[in-house]
Amino acid sequence: MIDFAAIDFETANQHRTSVCSVGLVVVKNGEITERFYSLIKPEPDYYLYWNTRVHGLTAQDTFKAPVFPDVWRQIEPLIEGLPLIAHNRPFDEGCLKAVFKMYGLDYPDYPFHCTLQAARKQLKQLPNHQLHTVAEYCGYYLDQHHHALADAEACAWIARELFI
Repeated sequence: MIDFAAIDFETANQHRTSVCSVGLVVVKNGEITERFYSLIKPEPDYYLYWNTRVHGLTAQDTFKAPVFPDVWRQIEPLIEGLPLIAHNRPFDEGCLKAVFKMYGLDYPDYPFHCTLQAARKQLKQLPNHQLHTVAEYCGYYLDQHHHALADAEACAWIARELFI
């Protein structure tokens, strides 16, 4: 797999629909060709202390942010025909399906792959398979962990090592 899009969502609260940022890294012919980042107005629109503690985003950051359908209209042409990859696919795919459903959008059944699952199978020697640990093993130092674009880029680096 030399063409794919790595994606990462951050959420404002415990609801998968509360995506408050998205990072996307497009890889074609094994090379990063596109990076996309956007804040998103979450739904429901409130932040839990623990979520903010993880990613640093607050209601003030997303007060004037676009809603998910507006952001997705920008992403759609970038990922056309590409499989999606995430580190911990069930979370990111779950968020994507949840916001599609909440906004009444038809989900195109994107093919999704998981670098976490691949790392657990292929890199048994690592002390853990957290994103920053696996990324560093693959040559990417993740210094802004839980920033959606940085996490998507780390995921892309891992995928280039494990899937190509």
